[in-house]
Amino acid sequence: MKKILIVEDDNTINNLIREILEKERYKIYSAYSGTEALIILERENIDLILLDLMLPGINGEQVIEKVKDIPIIVISAKVEVSDKVNALLKGANDYITKPFCAEELIARVKVQLRNYNIKKQNIELKYKDMTLREDEHILNIKNKEVYLTKTECLIIKQLLLNPENVVTKSKILDLISNDAQECDEGSLKVHISNIRKKIKKVTDKEYIESVWGIGFKLKE
Repeated sequence: MKKILIVEDDNTINNLIREILEKERYKIYSAYSGTEALIILERENIDLILLDLMLPGINGEQVIEKVKDIPIIVISAKVEVSDKVNALLKGANDYITKPFCAEELIARVKVQLRNYNIKKQNIELKYKDMTLREDEHILNIKNKEVYLTKTECLIIKQLLLNPENVVTKSKILDLISNDAQECDEGSLKVHISNIRKKIKKVTDKEYIESVWGIGFKLKE
């Protein structure tokens, strides 16, 4: 079941969109601010975001800038061409103005999900007996699956992209800063510890090596 996040601070509109899409058998998550949206995105593997621009706290444009590799359809009362152009240039995939037609919304959702599915096919990173299925946030080790959070997946991805080199803590933080909500050295250590614990449940072999004062690397 595809997961769709509705980011809309108006309860009536949020509930209306939820009702429309639940009839199409999508799994719906609702957020009422940009901050709440980022928290859900950290926790859940979302397939599509429906985003209002005028949000309390972190606004829609800021959310667009922080989200990578998830299609975004803006649904906004802003009708000026400049608003549409700005959202699209920042990274939105589509733009619908309020009020909207339910049939058009459903069609645009289906188009973005279809395009996203094509993009996601065969997204895998491999090193020795490790395979990361990035789209599913699953690390496969000797045919055993380790389920990762979004941030954990981003960290493992950087190590797999540089399997024979030390990846510095600062580089990892820089590379994941646009996607991960927590981006400091202390939280990075916690994430690494959690990854090790998850791997430990499926194998006794150590896969991540700490290089004191520098960063991390995959064990030979």
